[in-house]
Amino acid sequence: MNQNFFGNQSYGIAAAAKSYFGITDLAELSLAQAAVLAAIPQSPTTYDLATNAVAVVGPDGKERFVVPADSAIGQRRDLVLERMKESRVLTVTTITDEEIEAAKAEPIEIIAQKPTNWRAPHFVWQVRKEVAGILCGADVEACDRLDNGGYQVTTTLAWNMQKSAEKWVKAAVLAPNAPDTTAYLEALKLPDLPWVQGLRGKDVKNGALIAVDYRTGEVLAYVGSASYYATSSDPKFQPKFDVLADGWRQPGSAFKPINYITGIEARTMTAASMLMDVSTDFGGEYVPQNADRLERGPLRVRQALSFSLNIPAVKAAIENGPDNVFRMARRFGLTFQSEENIAGSSIALGTLEVHPTELVSAYGALANGGVLVPRTTVTRIVDADGNQVWPTEGTPAPVGQPVVSKQAAYVITDILDGNTDPKQNPYWGKFRILDGKTRRPAALKTGTTNDTKDLAAYGYLAPPEDPTAPALAVGVWMGNSDNTMTEGVFSLDSTAPLWQAFLTEVTEGMPIADFVRPDGVVEATVDAQSGLLPGPFTTATFVENFIEGTTPTRVDDTKVALEVDAATGLLWQEGCVGPKEIRGFLDLSNVESDYPSWREFTDDWIRRAKEGVGTEGGPGEVKGKVSFFYNEGYQPYGEGWGAPFAPDGGCLGIPPCDPTTGICPPPCDPTTGICPPPCDPTLGP
Repeated sequence: MNQNFFGNQSYGIAAAAKSYFGITDLAELSLAQAAVLAAIPQSPTTYDLATNAVAVVGPDGKERFVVPADSAIGQRRDLVLERMKESRVLTVTTITDEEIEAAKAEPIEIIAQKPTNWRAPHFVWQVRKEVAGILCGADVEACDRLDNGGYQVTTTLAWNMQKSAEKWVKAAVLAPNAPDTTAYLEALKLPDLPWVQGLRGKDVKNGALIAVDYRTGEVLAYVGSASYYATSSDPKFQPKFDVLADGWRQPGSAFKPINYITGIEARTMTAASMLMDVSTDFGGEYVPQNADRLERGPLRVRQALSFSLNIPAVKAAIENGPDNVFRMARRFGLTFQSEENIAGSSIALGTLEVHPTELVSAYGALANGGVLVPRTTVTRIVDADGNQVWPTEGTPAPVGQPVVSKQAAYVITDILDGNTDPKQNPYWGKFRILDGKTRRPAALKTGTTNDTKDLAAYGYLAPPEDPTAPALAVGVWMGNSDNTMTEGVFSLDSTAPLWQAFLTEVTEGMPIADFVRPDGVVEATVDAQSGLLPGPFTTATFVENFIEGTTPTRVDDTKVALEVDAATGLLWQEGCVGPKEIRGFLDLSNVESDYPSWREFTDDWIRRAKEGVGTEGGPGEVKGKVSFFYNEGYQPYGEGWGAPFAPDGGCLGIPPCDPTTGICPPPCDPTTGICPPPCDPTLGP
C-alpha cells in the first residue's frame, strides 16, 4: 500500500490521501474515502480521481470538485463497500451496515489539484502513450506496468528547442491577448515585435508547434497549446487540449504540395504544366476563388503552388483525380475522419481535417527524398533493475517507408524552397531563415482556411551533411480550440512569422546545407507562360526541373503567327494599306481541351482580358478580376500573358460601293492609311 500507484502522480496511499483529500493522517480518512483509495490500484489510470472529477459550484458560490457517483471509480468504490458488508472479517464489530450504506451515499469530493510541474507536459502525455504501447500493446486501454513498474524512460526531446518553441508560441498567442503586449514580450526577453502587435484584437486564442527530425522521426519540440498550465476556462483556448495530436484541423493551402505531387509522381504533370487561372464553375455552383480574387490566366504549376493559387489547385486535383489525391495523402501518413474522400475536388484546398502531427511528418517525407519515417518520442526504456527492456537487443532501427520517388519529392521541394527566397517570391520570401546575412535553404508552405478558423505554416530545412545532426521539419498551427473564427487574420500575419522566428533561433550557428538535386532530375528551358519549349514568339523563359523523361517535347503553340496591317495593327485582308507584317498572338483555343465544360469560362476570361486588367466577371456571386501574374506589384514577365490577343477584326481596306446608289466613297489615302467612314445606309450618299 505504501508503494502502489494511485493515479495523479501519487505513489503510496499516504501520498494519495494527501493529494486527493488533503489528509496527512490516514486515521482521519472517512470510510468512503478509505474505500475509494482501496479501489484505485486495480487500474490507477482509469480510476484517477483528478481525471474523473468535475467542477461544480455549491450554494455558497464556491467551486468544488466532485467525482460523479456513476463513474467507473464511483461504482467500484460501492463494490468495495458492498464486499465489506458481505465478507466481514476485521470490521464485524467496528463498522455497521448502516455506516457502509451511508458511505455509499457520501459524495466523492477531492480538493483542488495543484498542477504537476512537468516539463513539456503535452509531450509527456505523448511519451506515456508511446511507452504504454511498447509495454502493454497499442490496444490496451490502461497500462498498469507503466505506472507501477518503476521504468526509466529516455525521450527524444531537445530541451533548448522546447524552451524556444514554448516561448515563441506564447509570444504569438498570449502576448497579443495580454493587457500590455509590450510588457509581456519583455517578460519573455523579446523585443516589441510588430507582427505580434498586429495580432491584437484578432481573436486568436491558441497555438501549437511541433519540430521533428525527419530522418529519424524523433520529436524534438512539442507544444500542444499555448500554455498547458494556464487557468483559462475560455473554450477558445482549452489549455490542456492537445491540438497537435488530438485536434482535427483543416490544413488549407498547406495541403497543396500533396495535390501537386500526385500528378508529378504519376508523370502526368510537371512543374511546368500550364493551368488556366480562370474563375470556373466546377459543377454544383462550386466556384472557388483565389484569396485576392485575381484571375491570372495562363501560368505554370510552379507559380500556382508557390503563390498558393486556389483555382489552378482545384483544376490540378481534377486532372489528378480527387480520389488519387486522397490515396496519396494516405500514403504520406495522413488519417482522415472518413475512409473515403468526401470533399471531392475541394480536397485540393485542404478542406479535409487532419492531425497536425501527421502533416508535419508528411512534409518531412518530402524533405527526406520521399521516405516517411514514423514519429517517436522515446529512445530507451530501462526497468527498475537497470535492465534495458526497449529497444531489445537485435531490434532493428526504425525504417522509413518510401511513399514517392526522390525525384518527385525534389521537384516539390525546389518549388517550396523558393518560398523563402525573396528573389523568387517577394511575398512569402520575407520569411526566409537567416544565419547572419546568409539565407538558409528552407521549404515553406502556409495555409489559411476560407473562414480563417485554421492558420498553418509547415516546412523544413535542407538535411545537414552530418548524419547525426537534426534535420528539421516544423509545423505551426494557430486559431481557436473550439473551431470558432478569428477576426480576419491570415497565416502570413501569424503562423509564418512564428515558424520563421522559431527556426531562426534554434538553427543559429548550425552549418548551412542545401537541397541537393538527385540523379534522375534534369533541367530544361521552357516558355515562361505555357511551360512548353520556347517558340518563335516566346518573350520570357524559365529553367525548370523535370523528372527525366518528362521534359516537354512540344514547342510553344499558345502563340500563333498572324498577318497584320502594320499601319493599323488589325488583321490583314485584301485592300489593307499595309505594309503587311507577321506578329505573334495569344491563342488559347486549345487549352484544357480534355475539359470542354471549362471552355465557356476561359472564353469569358479572354473577353474580359481584352477589355483590360481589372475587368470583373465570371460565374458565382463573388466576381474575379483579370490580372497579369502576379499582380500590379510583381510582374516578373512583364505586363501581359506572353503575347497580345489577336484583334477581333481586319483592317477596313477600300470601303465597298453603296449598292443602293452605286456611289463609291473615295479610297483610303495611301500616304496616311486613313479611310473615310463608310456610307450611312439610312441617309444614302
